[in-house]
Amino acid sequence: MKTQDQNHPRAKKDRAVLENLLQAQPDDYNLLELARLTIRYQGFPGARDIQQDLQRVLQNWQLKEAELYQKTRQIYQGEHPYKERFKSGEQQDWT
Repeated sequence: MKTQDQNHPRAKKDRAVLENLLQAQPDDYNLLELARLTIRYQGFPGARDIQQDLQRVLQNWQLKEAELYQKTRQIYQGEHPYKERFKSGEQQDWT
C-alpha cells in the first residue's frame, strides 16, 4: 500500500529559507541552513518540491551531502555560528 504524501508543518517558512539559498552563495550560515533543512526533510513522506530544491542547492554549490555535513561539523567546531543572528532575540528554528 502506497502512503499518501504529507504536508510538513514548517514547509511555508522553510520554502522562504530555501528560496534564499537558491540565490545565495555557500557561506557558513547558508551551509548550516542547508544542512538543517536537508536533515529535516530527509525521509519525510512529502514536500517533494522542497526535497528536490535542496538537491538543486547542493548541485549549484557543487557539494555532495557528505561534504555538506563535513563542512558544517567544521563550522560548529569554531564559535557558535548562529550567535550574531540571534543576539537580537530572533528565535531559532530547530523543530
